[in-house]
Amino acid sequence: MKELERISSMELSLDQTNAAITDLNAQLERLEKMKAQVTELFHYYGSESWCKDREISLPEGVKAGVLSEDLPYDAVTDLRDAAFRMLELGTDILKNWL
Repeated sequence: MKELERISSMELSLDQTNAAITDLNAQLERLEKMKAQVTELFHYYGSESWCKDREISLPEGVKAGVLSEDLPYDAVTDLRDAAFRMLELGTDILKNWL
């Protein structure tokens, strides 16, 4: 019976690993496809255009979080932190998991 429990446990681990890898690859592909869009956003933030756009009186109800200081900055730092996390996890996987 121990063998069946071990096999069942390892089968569950295999299924969860495959699902996580599939999800991760889908998210990485999504981000890769957004590279130009993300780069444009990050270059816009703090630019002369961004500063001029912040002076515009926008109609009520127009979403303009991009003109705040915090939201674009948070996006930049969140992406940077995620990139470092990917590097650290990737290094750990290659050095210690496989």
